[in-house]
Amino acid sequence: MTVQQRIDLLVRLGHYMQQPSDAWELVKERASRENAWFTPEFINLAVNQLCTAFLQQDKLTAWAAAYGVPVQQAHPKKVGIVMAGNIPLVGFHDLLAVFITGHYAVIKPSSKDDILLKHLVQQLASWDHSISESIQFADLLKGCDAYIATGSNNTGRYFDYYFGRFPHIIRRNRTSVAVLDGLETQNELSLLADDIQLYFGLGCRNVTKLYVPKDYDFLPLLDALKKYDYLLENHKYKHNYDYHLALLLMNSKYYMNNGNLVLTEHQAPFSPVSQVHFEYYTNRETLAATLHGNTDIQCVTGHHFIPFGQAQHPSLTDYADGVDTMAFLVEI
Repeated sequence: MTVQQRIDLLVRLGHYMQQPSDAWELVKERASRENAWFTPEFINLAVNQLCTAFLQQDKLTAWAAAYGVPVQQAHPKKVGIVMAGNIPLVGFHDLLAVFITGHYAVIKPSSKDDILLKHLVQQLASWDHSISESIQFADLLKGCDAYIATGSNNTGRYFDYYFGRFPHIIRRNRTSVAVLDGLETQNELSLLADDIQLYFGLGCRNVTKLYVPKDYDFLPLLDALKKYDYLLENHKYKHNYDYHLALLLMNSKYYMNNGNLVLTEHQAPFSPVSQVHFEYYTNRETLAATLHGNTDIQCVTGHHFIPFGQAQHPSLTDYADGVDTMAFLVEI
């Protein structure tokens, strides 16, 4: 299969994902039933992001050309992919990169997100039977030439042990933060609310901590976040909200609360679901330099950073953990 044939298949897949069909709707419905975090709204959001930002002819063509992907892969390698399952189809970009470079993908999907991707691969195979050889699923990844593994800091140690002697990309916990200056418009705060609450805040690109100047007025932000009151209808989110609010109350910790989210002062960039940390800063340039060197941070939103509302809308070249997946695959 040539690179152009692969691109054409991916574009066709994007069209399929955006067109209503009984089979695709049933698959999305089943994925939502089996994982309560995968609401229909957030599945459709993830699908739309993939179709508009990734699965476009011009974008894929330019992406492949930028890395000198050959017309045909003369020496395809077998690449094992361990996928995360925190948000719908979060591992799709890794599969996309392996496929477009002409390598073979052997995928170990997360048990939390194995329905959507398997259906999409089956759909590709129904159009081209060679897909069944170039993309496979496995419970154990053995005999691969290279590995891409995404997990927690704890599982990262196991990945190092099992995959360390092969070419590899190993990803660990990451999160995102926002730097506020008090000059944000109401529309920008509404977009920041999206950065915080889309996918229930479970993605590595979700903002889980705010850096604010002294005397920052939190009330406009708390008001903007109220558009996500409906998240409390999800029993998992509601449980997290009640639990962490109770912990703060029992420990007499200072917090702010708008009814669906809790803000509390804390130095850690990671915060639990339904809670966001904040910290005061005095010098933005010094803070920016500190964040730039922090390996826990995936992206930073704010004035002079990624625009508000764009955290969950990455492009093809916004690589997880800042590691260029395409460069890795071209070089193996």
